[in-house]
Amino acid sequence: MADVRNNPIVKTIGLKKTYNPGTEKAVDVLHGIDLEIFPGEFVAIIGQSGSGKSTMLNILGALDVPTAGEVWIDGTEISKLSSDGLAKLRGESIGFVFQFHYLLDEFTCLENALMPISIRKGAPDKADIEAAKVILRRVGLEDQMNKKAPQMSGGQQQRTAIVRALVSKPRLVLADEPTGNLDARSGAEVFKLMREIAKETGVAFIMVTHDDRLARAADRVIRIEDGLTIEVAPDSVVH
Repeated sequence: MADVRNNPIVKTIGLKKTYNPGTEKAVDVLHGIDLEIFPGEFVAIIGQSGSGKSTMLNILGALDVPTAGEVWIDGTEISKLSSDGLAKLRGESIGFVFQFHYLLDEFTCLENALMPISIRKGAPDKADIEAAKVILRRVGLEDQMNKKAPQMSGGQQQRTAIVRALVSKPRLVLADEPTGNLDARSGAEVFKLMREIAKETGVAFIMVTHDDRLARAADRVIRIEDGLTIEVAPDSVVH
């Protein structure tokens, strides 16, 4: 669980999001959210389709901008950042895991895992490669490193995507339905892996999920309802 003596990795103050503001088609999605998430926490975000879960995740990932309010990521209020500053934040402080792994078929497991570093630095150095190999071994992909994406199973591909999210040593990982495209067994293995990594490394994980079983296993569960967040006890989530 979080150490409350630490500063939050994520903090929002009065976060609001309206699409098409000032028009007849205006849609209020988030109505003023105050949220704090601390190092090492594994937080599940739940809610009905269209409730604003992915919208909030995109804002926390600096992929979308709020209509009002403040968003602090790793001690930085992101509205004050330039485009280059936002790109730097995403590259260094935030990792992303999506429902679909988005691996590149022409590259190996190791090359896909190193892609964020290759994009940022032009090419990974020896230390980068060794660090990625350590994580790949940790997630059980030692024998898959030189295989191209289509040669791996769905679960192996998603584990590669998790490593890709971790190679830059982020403080925060945002996962949008990370097990939604996997069978039950592979999904459970991927979820267990993310939980273990959060505890071992202190990385904060925020996971959007429709799977009540996974939500029940999180440290905290936040439900988005009517544009507001409601914190609920994990064991009270319908199973």
